Amino acid sequence: MSVSEKVAFLRGLLEGLDIDENSKEGKVFAAIVDALDEMASEISDMDEDLEELEEYIEEVDEALGEVEEIVYECDDDCCCDDDCCCDDEDCIEAVCPACGADICIEYDDIDDEGKTECPACGETLEFEIEEDEDESEDEE
Repeated sequence: MSVSEKVAFLRGLLEGLDIDENSKEGKVFAAIVDALDEMASEISDMDEDLEELEEYIEEVDEALGEVEEIVYECDDDCCCDDDCCCDDEDCIEAVCPACGADICIEYDDIDDEGKTECPACGETLEFEIEEDEDESEDEE
């Protein structure tokens, strides 16, 4: 039952009690029900406004998600001139000694010998990969 329905029910109860609205008690009860009726109307209006705001926020959130995909997109051929777009623990930010490009290399792209190709120029790069102490203990 909504707030408006509850107030209507109270108004019906008040009328069913046959309380004289000109008596002190009748005036108080009538004023209380009138105040509750106004509050129920305000709550209903706020609920409608809240639903509109929720829809608007969802639309803005979707649009922001699309913008984030465009701005922060990083693909396999990523070669950044400014900052590395792979701010991830699974990436290495480096400068290619052959072409001088700032590059982002994912650990998964480096073979067991520590070699991979520069995404900018294709030159073979070598990295020294140190095993984590946890990984070396697991292997023993």
